[in-house]
Amino acid sequence: MRLLHTSDWHLGRAFHRVNMLGAQAEFIGHLVTTVREREVDAVVVSGDVYDRAVPPLAAVELFDDALHRLAGLGVPTVMISGNHDSARRLGVGAGLIGRAGIHLRTDPAAAGTPVVLADAHGDVAFYGLPYLEPALVKDEFGVRKAGHESVLAAAMDRVRADLAARARGTRSVVLAHAFVTGGEPSDSERDITVGGVSSVPAGVFDGVDYTALGHLHGCQTITERVRYSGSPLPYSFSESEHRKTMWLVDLGADGELDAERIDCPVPRALARVRGPLEELLADPDLTRHEGAWVEATLTDAARPADPMARLTQRFPHTLSLAFAPERAPDDPDVSYARRLADRSDQEIAEDFVAHVRGAGPDAREQGVLRDAFDAVRADDAVREVAR
Repeated sequence: MRLLHTSDWHLGRAFHRVNMLGAQAEFIGHLVTTVREREVDAVVVSGDVYDRAVPPLAAVELFDDALHRLAGLGVPTVMISGNHDSARRLGVGAGLIGRAGIHLRTDPAAAGTPVVLADAHGDVAFYGLPYLEPALVKDEFGVRKAGHESVLAAAMDRVRADLAARARGTRSVVLAHAFVTGGEPSDSERDITVGGVSSVPAGVFDGVDYTALGHLHGCQTITERVRYSGSPLPYSFSESEHRKTMWLVDLGADGELDAERIDCPVPRALARVRGPLEELLADPDLTRHEGAWVEATLTDAARPADPMARLTQRFPHTLSLAFAPERAPDDPDVSYARRLADRSDQEIAEDFVAHVRGAGPDAREQGVLRDAFDAVRADDAVREVAR
């Protein structure tokens, strides 16, 4: 069976104020063409179809167009909701849509109930594990403490139990939306840390022929059988080195795998340039970036006059401008934002405690802070579901 694995469409998302809907529509067209020309047997979409719980109308219309075009090909599609999606909204009409061969899996309780497709070698069971917000699903899965690993492990127990009851030789595919240990994140994924832990080990998915992951935006292979497709488009300059692709996976009669990366259309190259303004304007090596979307970081000791206007004369698609004068980290003029860069909310709070009382929090106090941040995240998730 030939599968096309994609995820993280984020329909409705902009890139530094640039409307990406046209590029997203071009990707959908490319997806449909690939399905037709490469004789794909099933499409899997591993979450974050939309960029937010209540997407703009234009994004909904594009999704509707994608569903009609995929259904028109007669090729089954399995989709799950991600942490950016409203599972309840995405799942509306799932029963009816399923009759057209588009299978929306947004209910955690149905994790052990697969979509079963068949090829010349027998059945392939597709298990859709939508994004599992630990605080919201721990009771459903009977876990004592809310955590990504515990709820995913419980969901996979249901998958393995169902698979064990099926005919011998039934192959299996799991769709999941999670941060798996060993994956390389970028700046454009929403933090899903719970209890100080954001990732789960790849071993959670043992016993499955192929795990089609979503959430991380870079295409990557965690193990031979556990892979991220990545997002089809860039959503942050941290993705400037990404090659945006989908996975074309051939699943053999005995579960053997052959995977090929299928390139996605590139709306415009990304470039990150850094240095004094005059050097950026004069450096001949930067000519190749003049047509790219540019993130410029200026290292001048003093902020130059009209930097954006001057940059856009050479790089007309400059979207981001930052200032980072070459100073020692302990220099009092180093910006607050730079001092906080790459630090988690937990670390920032602990630093604040140390600043105001002269000593950092002890282990018990760290736990209190961690529980407080988890409670806020859970409350945000509840509010988003209820919108």
